[in-house]
Amino acid sequence: MGGRRREAVALLRPGGISAPLEARRGRRSPGSGFALPFLAGPEFMDLYMMNCELLATCSALGYLEGDVYHKEPDCLESVKDLIRYLRYEDETRDVRQQLGAAQILQNDLLPIITQYPQDKLLFDAVIRLMVNLTQPALLCFGKVPHDPSSRHCFLQVVSYLQAYKEAFASEKVFGTLSEKLYDLLQLDWEQRQEEDNLLIERLLLLVRNVLHIPTDPEEEKSVDDDASTHDRVLWAMHISGTDDLLKFLASSPAEQQWGLHVLEIVSLMFRDQDPEQLAAVGQSRLAKEQAADMRELELLRQREMAERKSRVLQRGSRHSRFGGSYVVQGLKSLGDRDLVFHKGLHNLKHYSHDLGKEARRVPKRRQPAREAEPRRRSALNVRLFLREFCGDFLESCYNRLMCLVKDQLLRERGQQHDETYYLWAMAFFMAFNRSQRFRPELVSETLSVRAFHFIEQNLTTYYEAMLLDKKEATSWARRMHLALKAYRELLTTVQEMDRSPDEAVRDSSKIIKNNIFYLMEYRELFLALFRKFDESRQPRSFLRDLVETTHLFLKMLEAFCRGRSNLVVQSKRVRKKKQPRAGRAGPPAPPHTPQELEELWAGLQEQLDTCAQGAEPLPEDAVPFDAASETPVEEQRAEAMVRIQDSLLDRRAPAALALLRSAREVWPEGDVFGSPQAAVEEETQLLRQILFAPLPRQAALEVEEPGEEEEGEEDEEEEELASVQVSEKEFSFLDYLKRFASTSVVKAYVLLLRSYRQNSAHTNHCVAKMLHRIAYDLKMEALLFQLSVFCLFQRLLSDPSAAAYKELVIFAKYILGKFFALAATNKKAYVELLFWKSTATVREMTEGYSSLREGEGAGARRASKWTQQEEEELQELYLKYKGVEGADVVGSILTHLPSRTRKQVVKQLVQLGLAESRRDFPRERKGTRLVLWTEEQEQELQRLFEEFRDADDILGNIMRHLTAKRSKARVVEKLLSLGLVAERKELYKKRKRKPGLPDVGEDRSPWGAAGQEDSAEDEESDSEGEGEAWEEGGAGGRAAEGCREQGGENRMVPEQDVQGLACCLRQAGLAVPLLWLQSCLNRAAEDREEDGTAQPVPLVPLSEENEDAMENEGFRKLLRKVGVRAPANEQESFWRIPAKLSPEQLRRAAASMAPAEPEVGGGSTQGAGSREEQSSRALQRLQLARRKRGASPEEEIPVLEQPPAAPGSEPERDSPGRSPPGPKRSRVILSDDDDDPDSPVAAPARPAPDSDGEGARPPSRRKRLRIEEEEED
Repeated sequence: MGGRRREAVALLRPGGISAPLEARRGRRSPGSGFALPFLAGPEFMDLYMMNCELLATCSALGYLEGDVYHKEPDCLESVKDLIRYLRYEDETRDVRQQLGAAQILQNDLLPIITQYPQDKLLFDAVIRLMVNLTQPALLCFGKVPHDPSSRHCFLQVVSYLQAYKEAFASEKVFGTLSEKLYDLLQLDWEQRQEEDNLLIERLLLLVRNVLHIPTDPEEEKSVDDDASTHDRVLWAMHISGTDDLLKFLASSPAEQQWGLHVLEIVSLMFRDQDPEQLAAVGQSRLAKEQAADMRELELLRQREMAERKSRVLQRGSRHSRFGGSYVVQGLKSLGDRDLVFHKGLHNLKHYSHDLGKEARRVPKRRQPAREAEPRRRSALNVRLFLREFCGDFLESCYNRLMCLVKDQLLRERGQQHDETYYLWAMAFFMAFNRSQRFRPELVSETLSVRAFHFIEQNLTTYYEAMLLDKKEATSWARRMHLALKAYRELLTTVQEMDRSPDEAVRDSSKIIKNNIFYLMEYRELFLALFRKFDESRQPRSFLRDLVETTHLFLKMLEAFCRGRSNLVVQSKRVRKKKQPRAGRAGPPAPPHTPQELEELWAGLQEQLDTCAQGAEPLPEDAVPFDAASETPVEEQRAEAMVRIQDSLLDRRAPAALALLRSAREVWPEGDVFGSPQAAVEEETQLLRQILFAPLPRQAALEVEEPGEEEEGEEDEEEEELASVQVSEKEFSFLDYLKRFASTSVVKAYVLLLRSYRQNSAHTNHCVAKMLHRIAYDLKMEALLFQLSVFCLFQRLLSDPSAAAYKELVIFAKYILGKFFALAATNKKAYVELLFWKSTATVREMTEGYSSLREGEGAGARRASKWTQQEEEELQELYLKYKGVEGADVVGSILTHLPSRTRKQVVKQLVQLGLAESRRDFPRERKGTRLVLWTEEQEQELQRLFEEFRDADDILGNIMRHLTAKRSKARVVEKLLSLGLVAERKELYKKRKRKPGLPDVGEDRSPWGAAGQEDSAEDEESDSEGEGEAWEEGGAGGRAAEGCREQGGENRMVPEQDVQGLACCLRQAGLAVPLLWLQSCLNRAAEDREEDGTAQPVPLVPLSEENEDAMENEGFRKLLRKVGVRAPANEQESFWRIPAKLSPEQLRRAAASMAPAEPEVGGGSTQGAGSREEQSSRALQRLQLARRKRGASPEEEIPVLEQPPAAPGSEPERDSPGRSPPGPKRSRVILSDDDDDPDSPVAAPARPAPDSDGEGARPPSRRKRLRIEEEEED
């Protein structure tokens, strides 16, 4: 029939494709044709709008004749074409919609896999196509679209998926899939190919996709115990044996990689099932369940009888048209007159001014979250098979699979949000085990403290994500609900373990409870969830589970504390302190006059003399630094000085002397605390100087006052340090219960209580129990004195079936009685009904509004009010210090008002109108007091500079002799501001150089004495002027300055200096690396001329000889001289030619490294011959490399690398003092990055005809680098 339909559509399309179809098939479909009425439905309209190419591809699959499907010869290619079409579909998923409307899966794909399972290629392709077609619509669109057109396409795709699920509810289809899966699982790992693993995964994904398709309850209209589409799919899986294969995959150690797939399929199989009801299938009903059903029936009967009685009472004896009109005294209408009521008196109690008004529209973002679809009871045979599956799964699969899945989750091997299946499985199977026959060993893998920690961690993560991700808050709330259910089931299982007859099980339960009740995170979890409960994001079912879980936790905790008098738990306190920035000076302390200090010193000197004589021992526990402080020990020197001064001011001379000596051992540099050989008299004089010195002090931490508002401007200037202090304390259950006496918690409970009719009896009991704890145990019944709560109580008391809610009725009467008793003494209680109240307001309301005196209750630490006398004093002090230039006005005022804080003073100044805002009084920034230079200090700095300006280390000498210790950066800035130096490099340390070049024979290193200089100082000094090196005519600006100081006769030209260094390196056997460096410099120069741009070029040594040269200190010295930059940080590995060097500078640097011509009649001919011999050998190696590369003879030897020979002499081929080179091995490296300016150059470049010893870039863009390595003989 499918083939006839496609042929009919093809015939009716304009310019149809009937001829190509007949040509492809070679025969017509059997049958008597088709009739036009068949094409008149809406399905035909969808097919008529189908794309021509897509329709032709579908027609080429084959046709169905009865129950037999005949495939076309090009069926496999057509399936691949459909896969390709799906890959390039648009955002409306048009291809998917057209294939769904044509019912390709039902009429073609499923018959193909059932009738041609032996065709492996076709079977694999069809499975791939079906996995793509059945993937969830949410995965196709990314999210549920909001615009109408896209949402229509989304719903259309969902409807096609539901039709696919209906087609998969076939035992024949699942039989074929299970047989294929069974055959693949029979293969051993060494026999199983990669294609087999892919097919196994696709089969599992196909089953997952089919089970994931949502049901349409409106379309099915099925009731409980009726078989839905999902039930029929599950039954087909059971008949075909797919469920047994899933259990095998979950229990087999060799199939661990499919663990998450199996867990996902199992969770989708049981998504409509209740574990407790499933465990009770096929068993006789318990007396408890029967009693619950009887209570529910009695409740419904009472409600029906009450409604019938009310209707009887409302029926009047006279006709309704003679009911009359009534004037309601005391109830005003819209005007000033009394209300006129035109209905019977029995309707008066339902009257409201809101009758007839249009209900206010609630914004969409404030509407309550949608509840999950109600569960329906599956058919009995399906529930029986699922119950058997759960039992087998717990026996053989649960512990192993959950351990495997958790390991994959912790190693992040799964996909995003895969932990939700783990949480679901934990909650479901533990509940099933508890309801059927409680056996803790079956769920031992998830019954541990680690499981509690894992759930608590995910709950916290979901909770924080819900608060931050506003758009996906609903999804995060659903995940949080899953985690909460798992947490609740864990608590319930632990409670069930307490009732076990096995003592070992009870001991295990006690250990778990000890851990979860000890840690603070588990106790604070419920409070956090209640505080942030949002009705618009979290459904009412989440609140119900939260209330029941909290009730269970409190019940277990109360029982755990009942038999213990001193229970110790962990307590974490997050202390957020406002710490002033480091180096900020506080308000000046009351200064000591010189006379007072002299009197104080007289007494201290006597104590010091006693200590010097040994009559009084010094304390041995003097530690000048704080090892636990975040400030490094090196930076605590100033604080140690202040501590010594404080000891002297407190008349504790021995402690000050001990601190001084300890600080000297910690900070010996600079003799700040005296020299190590200081005598007692020198120490006494140093202590006197410390006593009289005006040392800067840190500002004291200000106590944060809760009564004051946060000051944003000052918060920006202060660092808020949060430190978590972990300690232990004795636990009090009543104190913990007081944490629930808050408005947010009470609001949540009242919200759940509003639906008391829909709640279960257990839920209402949990609500009543918590409210009873707050009202009776904590004596906080006034928290429930709220008008909305009283309206709820009125509805409850007037409910005809109120007898079924005895517990709630008794509690409501108790709260109302307490309120009317309070209203008799407090007439403002009726006004308080309009507001939710805090605990402080409750106390004021019950004990009197004057009960909270200063220093008590909520206003205990509230700042005291400013009196008129204090305000006048503040004004006088402000006017006094306002005109003082450079002074801290607020700090000076605080010295006269010690009882006030800085924040209080600034706030009061703004309120009095003396200042416009708090920004008029900024705090001093870091180190402001230390940066200020006095006139004497500036004169001292100038004197020291004049004294040491000719020294080698100007800055070092100044730092050593400066009285006021400051950092080098501050001293350099001051010297620049005073105009004593023009540039920073004038202050750097100069290196002494000998008049001539060092003799190589004096030292073993190729660089001689120069190689032993400080490399760190060398890098620091040379890196400053790498860009100026060749602009000034040489590669050693600072080196030239050092030579300039030694006299005019020793002054050296930079090129000659570089040439001399290169000569020393050649004598040390580094001729080849020098030629390589010259080639790199010339190559970089040519690249910059061609490109017109300059980028740093790394020097990459590709040979072992060049690598050794880069490690040589003398060679590095030469690199710095020519301007090559060292690696800037640990992320760089190679030296680089800076971008600021021009091509002329690079060529000049390369030419300066060429060997100098020997003077006629002078020098050593043997040394010259040796150098010529080394250069000749290096050129031979390069020439050999060029020949192997296939270069022309004229390109073999670059002009730049040709060593200049002495006039009339020829280079020798063999050197008597050097052994001939050994055999070499070479390897070829192909490089395609020649156009990259940073790419290294390893082979010598071809010289240009018009260049003077300069290399040119080879014509080929693809480099072939040959690396030659010497082999050992």
